Amino acid sequence: MIPAEFDYVAASSLEDALRLLGEHGDEAKLLAGGHSLIPLMKFRLAAPSVLVDISRLPELRTLRPSDGHLRLGAGLRIRDLELSPVVREQVPLLAAAAASVGDRQVRARATVGGTVVHGDPAADIPAVLVTLDATLVLRGPAGERELSAAEFFVDFWETACGLDEVLVEIVVPALPGRRWAFEKFRQRSQDWATVGVAVQETADGEHAVGLVNMAPVPWRASPVEDALRSGAAVPEAAGHAAEGAAPPSDLRGDSAYRAHLAQVLTAKALTTAGAGS
Repeated sequence: MIPAEFDYVAASSLEDALRLLGEHGDEAKLLAGGHSLIPLMKFRLAAPSVLVDISRLPELRTLRPSDGHLRLGAGLRIRDLELSPVVREQVPLLAAAAASVGDRQVRARATVGGTVVHGDPAADIPAVLVTLDATLVLRGPAGERELSAAEFFVDFWETACGLDEVLVEIVVPALPGRRWAFEKFRQRSQDWATVGVAVQETADGEHAVGLVNMAPVPWRASPVEDALRSGAAVPEAAGHAAEGAAPPSDLRGDSAYRAHLAQVLTAKALTTAGAGS
């Protein structure tokens, strides 16, 4: 499997990356970790004529607390999120989900921005960001704009990031001391999730629920949250996990199997996170 011919350019700064994107238009692709893009290129599912390498830009590797939030540079490696004492203390759900991604080599190279912009609904981090009501900061020729995670993910492998934009930062609420849970069923230790569930106790004591690989986009299980608010017990609330979703069918399981698995994992995650107690 050999990709089509392409040119390689290492951006010297974020502004240089934006200039290169503007110069080459839809013929250019950003390269961060490469774990999503390079396989697509090898299968000729993507054939950019120019790769713009942004993996060495220090302005995309920042991690800082700010007014009750953590601001995460899009160039941070998944391993950075997994090991950061700040992330582990302030948003432990995100650290736990990061630790479940692939193997150590993958986590050491793959970036949080890359997995987000790729928009694969089977990826763990995007579903966690939807659960956390994260804000995504994009920079383009017209300056910066912010989108909620729910707005950012549009369809299967499709996001709201423009061809001339760079995802520069992800802003998540700091929730130290709040309960959480992350459940993931997979056939082998390094597989994508057949189904995953993220639960986060919010600042007001309610519980947000997100699902992995249950729809064309990272899925917020609002019917579960609504049932909890109305006083439903965990088993009843978890029974709504697949409501409104569109679980896929593939070699790992059909849609009915995934719907049942989502209910089982959601009940387990809600109990761990203290919902209904």
